[in-house]
Order: sequence, then structure tokens, then C-alpha cells
Amino acid sequence: MVLLLLVDLDQDLAALGPLGGFFVLRTGGAPHAPLPTLADAYTTYTCTTHTTYPQENQSSDARGNPITFRVEKVAHSLRAPEMRIAVSVAQQGLAARLWSVTLACAVLYGSVPDLDPGLLHWDPDAGAPGDLWLAEVRPLPADAATVADVVLKGHLEPLAAALRARHRVAPGLLRGNAASALAGAARQLDHWAAAHGHPRAAAHTRSLAAGLLAHPLLSGTGTLTGTSFRRRSCCLYYRVPGGGLCGDCCFTRPPRSSAHGTSG
Repeated sequence: MVLLLLVDLDQDLAALGPLGGFFVLRTGGAPHAPLPTLADAYTTYTCTTHTTYPQENQSSDARGNPITFRVEKVAHSLRAPEMRIAVSVAQQGLAARLWSVTLACAVLYGSVPDLDPGLLHWDPDAGAPGDLWLAEVRPLPADAATVADVVLKGHLEPLAAALRARHRVAPGLLRGNAASALAGAARQLDHWAAAHGHPRAAAHTRSLAAGLLAHPLLSGTGTLTGTSFRRRSCCLYYRVPGGGLCGDCCFTRPPRSSAHGTSG
């Protein structure tokens, strides 16, 4: 059984292991391959080290740029008809990873790791859980204000700024994605806690998620009812060939394909 509310974060973040998927975070030292940190990605929007991820079918910009690499990889995988769709999906995926790790640590340990972008290495060619590697585990308080500083201010604000500098994507869409990713991570953690006999952890998850969704950077993005969330914007996934509406979408049916103005 996983122990809840441990005094200190262990260096392996072992309590996250049973949750799997988006919740797991690799830790300890530098990654085996030379990978950029998220600080590199946000502040320079270019990779300052030699990349080791594949370069086939990538633009010349993507070969040295981790954010562009991930966006183009997502675009190719989804066969996205518009680049902003891939931007949206890539941003929401990284947001989900960051929220999942931080929320789970807050609930299971009672503290969160400092996810300083300079400590967090990112492999833009990998999927969860192998995409993020934290060089050093440094504990921080697990209150909502600190969690918001770690994820929103430390990552999602600079990520949104970097994406919007190169792509025509609405800020409301990115804010909605951040809220949707938070709600989704909280829902998964709540279900896991309830299924494993941890009602206090489930209640803590719901309370923390509600507090975070009231943050000025997320307020107004949607409505949280228990663990269900209905956002007020659309991530554009319905525009992907064969795609449909997400469970928390603002729409009840996909808009007509000619309605190009809907972006959040």
C-alpha cells in the first residue's frame, strides 16, 4: 500500500510508480542522452545542445528546436490539417504531465518537487513517462499557491508565450487546455485514491483542484462539478481526421468544418 503524506519526498518519487502513465517522473542526475531542459525550450525556443532524436521528415527549424520538434511530431501523428491543432494537443499533453506529477506528490507526500525548468529535462520525441527527467528533487510546500507557482507560472505561462510567438493560437484555448489538463489529472488521481481505499486522498485531490481552478490564470475557463469539468473553450481536436469531441468540450456536437473561427 502506498503511504500517504510522507514527511519528505524520496529522491526516486517512488510513491508515483503505482499510478503509472502521466504521473511517473524520472529523477536523479542528468539524463543518459543529451536532452534540453524546459528552460532551454521556453527562454530561447531553441535547443542549445546536439539533439539525438530522429530528424527524418522534420523541418530544419525542428531539428534544433524542441518545441517545434514536438509540435511537428504531433502534427504528423494526427495528420492535423492545421498547425494550431498540433500546437494545442502538444501543449495540453505537456500540461497534463506537469499537473499529474505535481498533484500526485501534493496528495501522496504532502509536498511537491521543485520543477524548476532548469532542472527538468525534456525529450520531445518520447511519450510519458519517459519524456521528463528531473535532475534534483527539492521539496516545496503543497499548498495551492505553491503548486500554481510551480506549474502555471514556472511552465505553462512561458510555454504559452513561446507557442503564441510562432503560431496563431488563441490565449483562451491555451488557458482552457491548462484547466482541462488539471481537471483530467485530478480526476484520474481521485479515481485511483478511491479505488485503493484512500478517501482522504481523494477528498484532498478534489479540494486542491478546485482551489487551483479558481486561480486568476485559470478562473473562468470552465465549471468543475465534483470531478467533472466542462470547459468554455475547445482544444480543436474535432478537426483531426476521425477526431471527435473531448469529454469536457464546450460543444455538444462538432461544429461545421467551415466554422474556422472557433479556437477558444
